[in-house]
Amino acid sequence: MNNLTTAFRSALSNYAKFNGRSSRPTFWWWVLAVLLVLLVTRIIDGALIAPMLGFGVFEPNAGQPLSVLVSLGLLLPNLAIGVRRLHDIGRTGWWLLIGLIPIIGTLVLLYFYIQPSESGSNQFGEPDVFP
Repeated sequence: MNNLTTAFRSALSNYAKFNGRSSRPTFWWWVLAVLLVLLVTRIIDGALIAPMLGFGVFEPNAGQPLSVLVSLGLLLPNLAIGVRRLHDIGRTGWWLLIGLIPIIGTLVLLYFYIQPSESGSNQFGEPDVFP
């Protein structure tokens, strides 16, 4: 649990920082933290907010305003940590745009994200030190 909170704080402290590098553990702990936050907001939307809006509990077509707001708030740090992760393997952040290609783009990005970090410094800076 310590790694999760450390990664979450690290990513939020670099909220919109697109330069530098993010190690593989930092990136994947951040992904886990975001998934957990979105799961909690979906549960809150389904159990509390949807009934107040007149929808049934966990109805598929129910409005989910809290989840949408949290997703929008996390958009910039998600992009930033994705770019820094690409920097860590020696690629430019522009490779993030390949994710716009359905299915294949996502698979290519997933492949990039699971690659080991470049040892030592590269053109994007020193490696990220993760506890």
